[in-house]
Amino acid sequence: MDDRAALAETIIDQLRAEYPESTISLHYTNRLELLVAVVLSAQCTDERVNQVTEMLFKKYRSPVDYAEVDVDELAQDIYGITYHNQKAGYLTEACATIVAEHDGEVPDTMADLTSLPGVGRKTANVVLQHGHDVVEGIVVDTHVRRLSRRLGLTEAKTPTSIERELMEIIPRGEWVHFTHLLIDHGRAVCTSRSPACDACLLSDQCPSAWSEGRPVDLDTGDPWD
Repeated sequence: MDDRAALAETIIDQLRAEYPESTISLHYTNRLELLVAVVLSAQCTDERVNQVTEMLFKKYRSPVDYAEVDVDELAQDIYGITYHNQKAGYLTEACATIVAEHDGEVPDTMADLTSLPGVGRKTANVVLQHGHDVVEGIVVDTHVRRLSRRLGLTEAKTPTSIERELMEIIPRGEWVHFTHLLIDHGRAVCTSRSPACDACLLSDQCPSAWSEGRPVDLDTGDPWD
């Protein structure tokens, strides 16, 4: 086992003990609701998404509902979500495609999902994992990107490259849970701007140095982003 794989194993074990109930925090009852919620969650908090979807899912119950509604009406219904106008367009177009090309069913392959407007690999991974019980990769959101770099699990910068490197060192059976553990820790302790390093249970494993509450790359002296 190489050093990063061993580090990943230790991190997972410690975070699992700290966050035993770690799981997806978006609210949904079916695959369509999951897809919609994940699209809305881009650059928006899950808490805010859950607030908006509580009423949204009562009004829109099928892909046809999203496909046929006026995009301005949908944008108003998701007002408060970041980029609500753009995301309204994504949802109407994606659901129109689902109706026309997938018999009204949310696709169950990476290729079909990522062909939908507004659906990238991160969103597709979430839908596959939690909607279809299919694990093809690791969800790399802003928390996973930040923590995996700070903890020295990867030096890659793009989500695609980060995912590829993480898949090489993390056992496949941990791919889903790994994301939720890092999200929980990123929200609670290892935040973007003011990480609570002195209270972090991973401080002994973290290769970052800390200066004025900000993580610093030991090699360059530059702050981690």
